[in-house]
Amino acid sequence: MSAFWRPMLAVLWKDLMLEARSREVVAPMLLFALLVVVVFTFAVDPRPALVAAVAPGALWVSFTFAGILGLTRTFALEKEKGGMEGLMLTPVGRDVLYTGKLLGSFLFMLLAEAVMLPVFAALFNFPLLVPGFWVLLVLATLGFAAVGVIFSAMAVNTRAREIMLPVLFFPIAVPVIIAAVQATGSVVRGEGWSEYSRWIALTSVFDVVFLAVAATTFGFVLEE
Repeated sequence: MSAFWRPMLAVLWKDLMLEARSREVVAPMLLFALLVVVVFTFAVDPRPALVAAVAPGALWVSFTFAGILGLTRTFALEKEKGGMEGLMLTPVGRDVLYTGKLLGSFLFMLLAEAVMLPVFAALFNFPLLVPGFWVLLVLATLGFAAVGVIFSAMAVNTRAREIMLPVLFFPIAVPVIIAAVQATGSVVRGEGWSEYSRWIALTSVFDVVFLAVAATTFGFVLEE
């Protein structure tokens, strides 16, 4: 068991320390998400009915595009600093490397979201104290990271990686985005658990399937 957890945690710790020194992932994500939310605030008439219709989309547009911005940097930093070769020479399973990079991206995205959510709640009168929403937030963010990490590894070797990653990411992540927007809409309207639990279930299934597929295929992607 330690053969998996120790190197995986080493990869995660490396990413955390690199981010603590460079601040090249979380800060741009947070700034971008805040700018999107502020633009939506000025663009929308703050009537309760209109806010309820627009707020879920505004929230997940900001999260999704900010997440892509951060995921673009996930392997770009490795490429620029010569870390890709080091990862490929590491004598551990590729699923270990994938899990470490996944957890790093997942934590960076959660951190940016946690900082941004109080601002969003204040601007849109969004209810933060709904447990189902936090379950959805964690599951959807995990789905974004699971998809984004493997496609970031694909796109990093292309010249137009900033364009290639969204092109690869969005068609696969659409089910999670739709589920997140629908469930968040139910939360804003004050509907019960039964109304959005099916969207949370869909997100959970997506996470399980893609985590399994991505961990299995990551080795082939990394070596291409």
